[in-house]
Amino acid sequence: MSTPTLQTPDFATPVRDILRPRMPELDTIRGIAVLFVLFFHGFGFRYGVKGLAGFPKLFVAATLAGWVGVNLFFVLSGFLITGILLDTKFDADYYSRFYVRRALRILPLYYAVLAILAVLTRAGWTNRSASWAFLGLSFFYLSNVTALFGVALQYGVLWSLAVEEHFYLLWPAAVRSLSRSRVAILGLIICVVCPCLRGYYFIRGYNTGTGYTWLVADGLATGAVLAALARGSWGTRIGMQRAAIISLGASVIMFTASYPFGIFRASRLLGLSLRETALNLFFGGCIALALLVGTSSWKGVVNRPVLQFFGEISYGVYLIHMLVFDLEEHFLTGSFPSLSAAGGHFALMVLHFAIVVAFTVAIAYFSRWYFEEPFLQLKRRFEKHAMQSCAAAELALSKSA
Repeated sequence: MSTPTLQTPDFATPVRDILRPRMPELDTIRGIAVLFVLFFHGFGFRYGVKGLAGFPKLFVAATLAGWVGVNLFFVLSGFLITGILLDTKFDADYYSRFYVRRALRILPLYYAVLAILAVLTRAGWTNRSASWAFLGLSFFYLSNVTALFGVALQYGVLWSLAVEEHFYLLWPAAVRSLSRSRVAILGLIICVVCPCLRGYYFIRGYNTGTGYTWLVADGLATGAVLAALARGSWGTRIGMQRAAIISLGASVIMFTASYPFGIFRASRLLGLSLRETALNLFFGGCIALALLVGTSSWKGVVNRPVLQFFGEISYGVYLIHMLVFDLEEHFLTGSFPSLSAAGGHFALMVLHFAIVVAFTVAIAYFSRWYFEEPFLQLKRRFEKHAMQSCAAAELALSKSA
């Protein structure tokens, strides 16, 4: 097929299938998500805007919204994982293949970070002293519900990984037992129940900022609904265009209509209940749009090498960056005390951020290719062995027939 010569993206003319074994535009989205979180923790969360003016104040204030990167991760994860489950739901090794692959991808680095966190905090080298109670709960992926056990959340980035692990634990059984359309319906039900629960928590005066799975699972469910739709009648370019328009439009309408009700600060009942919903819809629309652009003649727009690089190492960056921030502050405070107090000094903020990012990227890169890769090779070997076993079983059945 010849390349379209129009000056605008031709979403109606297919260049290739929307869903492919490899969708590089989603690596770009993953890179954007981790950079959101990195800038949030590096500027707005760490220092705030006190003492700043002009462009530095505007820049740091903008990074305060970087926490939404976690929502983007949730929607993207729900989309990818549900897609994998739907595509393999009739395989004989459905459960074993999924859980072995997830374990080899996630557990090695996660438990390595827990071990490093334990050693460093025992030595007093970080600002976040991780108690044995917190580390023990985190070992079982309960870091987002430590408050229920009277334990503080002491290494914040772990809460979202706990939410995803709960999703991995429960969602495969739902996908296996339900039809594709019912998976979409269940996802929609979750998208309704979670904001209702957030509203209930607000009314009762309960803490809604701890990342309890039942309060934030609608991000994963939003991605799951998109994955189910993409494997049905909406899995065409026109269908994805419709999904993008509906999701993005609903998000804009929700933010606009709920502005008087505190949606941006989640300061009132309606705002707190619907803010996550509006964000999830927006990011779901962005993923649908990225799939469209990524399979059009304009694919270069969403295939950005730098962002894809960060997407490739995003898991390591996300897990370790707060620890690197703590270590950097510990060593600068001891060796260069004049550089440690960066609050209100934009140049020092940038210097701290550059140092942390350089070390974080280097560690995450080497972790990805020299620590995580051997486990990923085992994952691929398991997949190959599973495929060979299935082929042998099919051959035996054909001979017996």
